[in-house]
Amino acid sequence: MNIEQTLTRLRRDVGQEVHVGPWLKIKQSDINLFAQATGDFQWIHVDPEEARVRSPYKTTVAHGYFILGLLPQLTEFMKLPVLADENEKIIINYGLNKVRFPAPVPVDSEIRARTILTDVINKTQSIEILRTVTIEIKGHSKPACVGEIITRVAFKSREDH
Repeated sequence: MNIEQTLTRLRRDVGQEVHVGPWLKIKQSDINLFAQATGDFQWIHVDPEEARVRSPYKTTVAHGYFILGLLPQLTEFMKLPVLADENEKIIINYGLNKVRFPAPVPVDSEIRARTILTDVINKTQSIEILRTVTIEIKGHSKPACVGEIITRVAFKSREDH
């Protein structure tokens, strides 16, 4: 599929919800691994006994950046059929806009992502895809995270346009 075909297919879905992921349970062991990887050992994340006593949530909560780091898994963006042919495209995470963490994610909660395709922009050497992702917490009214993800799709060869 060439760049024009990719643009056409993506643009028809702008403004639409393009993905709702499966629920993912957030376990203490995963929170601990994230703490180990980042050096963020704040008690509210890694000490269940201290959190039970001192935290307003009465349990440990996941790091906001841990939840943010789960975006590739939660959004499954690389599985979209329009982006599936890796022989023709290079897909990279380009950045994030307006990321917020409205609610904490208590340990053993389940989260999932809902994705709306916000915009598709034809750049000189690539396509820029903007998606608004909301990470929901099962049983909670406020989301864990809301942000705009920017993904770049660069074609290995633009000769076929």
